[in-house]
Amino acid sequence: MTLFDKQTNPDALSPLTLAFVGDAYFSLVIREMLVSDANRPVRDLHKLSVKAVNAQAQAKYMKILLPVLTEKETEVFKRGRNAHTSHTPKNQSGCDYHYATGFEALMGYLYLNGSSERLNSLFNVVINEIGADIFENKE
Repeated sequence: MTLFDKQTNPDALSPLTLAFVGDAYFSLVIREMLVSDANRPVRDLHKLSVKAVNAQAQAKYMKILLPVLTEKETEVFKRGRNAHTSHTPKNQSGCDYHYATGFEALMGYLYLNGSSERLNSLFNVVINEIGADIFENKE
């Protein structure tokens, strides 16, 4: 499933490294969903992607996913959540930022593990819970 044809053991990576990959993966999925939904001006696409890919939104997604995670997935999330980050953005709460880092670590872990079906399943849980309202362009 990965784009680069080299095996990587996600268990051997730091949670912040997993979050680095997970952030990119999730951002790409959101962007793909947005362009699949409608042909919009790039400015609108950017605004909608920022609305869906930020610490507050990702913390909300994580809280939705927690009840359906496996033991291993919960462990990866907690490693990411508890990782010592060098900063917290001014416009985000520390709690949301840590949950978002855990969310991104989980996404990165599953992506590098080749678990595309599980990623799709978790993404569908989020979409079914919150609906597509995150993609509506409300000014």
